[in-house]
Amino acid sequence: MFQGSMVALVTPMDKNDSVDESSLRRLVDFHIDNQTDAIVAVGTTGESATLNHDEHCEVIRIVVEQADKRVPVIAGTGSNSTAEAIDYTRCAADVGADACLLVTPYYNKPTQEGLYQHYKKVAETVSIPQILYNVPGRTACDMLPSTVKRLAEIDNIVGIKEAVGELTRIRELVEFASDKFAIFSGDDGSAIELMLHGGKGAISVTANVAPKAMHEMCQRAIVGDRAEAEAINQRLLGLHKQLFVESNPIPVKWAVHTMGLIPPCIRLPLTPLSEKYHEAVKKAMQQAQVL
Repeated sequence: MFQGSMVALVTPMDKNDSVDESSLRRLVDFHIDNQTDAIVAVGTTGESATLNHDEHCEVIRIVVEQADKRVPVIAGTGSNSTAEAIDYTRCAADVGADACLLVTPYYNKPTQEGLYQHYKKVAETVSIPQILYNVPGRTACDMLPSTVKRLAEIDNIVGIKEAVGELTRIRELVEFASDKFAIFSGDDGSAIELMLHGGKGAISVTANVAPKAMHEMCQRAIVGDRAEAEAINQRLLGLHKQLFVESNPIPVKWAVHTMGLIPPCIRLPLTPLSEKYHEAVKKAMQQAQVL
């Protein structure tokens, strides 16, 4: 079972708008050196929406190769096309990913039954462990706990990344968590509460910038050590907020560039972080003791 701080890894781009392989490999080593518990490649934070099919699969392959079994690699393989999600998931399995993360189909707004059939079809077609991902703020599609409960019965569906940062939703999901099906946070601001209530980790944007602190906070929260988890999380509150002052991954890519780890590049239609936010993000990085 996956648990702890799982970074939603940024995808470095070079000045020619291509994936920067050397920086990507350097990021993988940086996270392993700083105790990140798993790496999520090509999620939302990894600019999956602007990578073509070949780039998508290649980024997963590079991350798997560079990680070299030192930490698990979870590949983002979701799509609003079931057939395309199957293709991406098969690609991830073929290059050796440990699991896949599949966002709910966006834009076309499936019913709850449509969501169930979508995930069931992918899971039955590709045997790799799969994690559901619910982020209605981006997809305009909310997968309800009743649907998640049905999907949790499928053998290779092993968890959900839940980005609805509401305690009521967290409690509903944790009620049917098990050794086989885990609940992960997809919202850094509420991640600590999810873990203190029985969740097993966070798939985190903040972990790009403060990997060691996120690892330590997750470890303490998972075992129920509220006091220590809150003490660590206090340093991270600024990042949880300021890394979303513009659409993710705009602020986090700026922050990781400021740390000297990647070039300052991001693909259109996203644009570099507005200058008016630089100081606020930098202050949050200083509060987190990473700058």
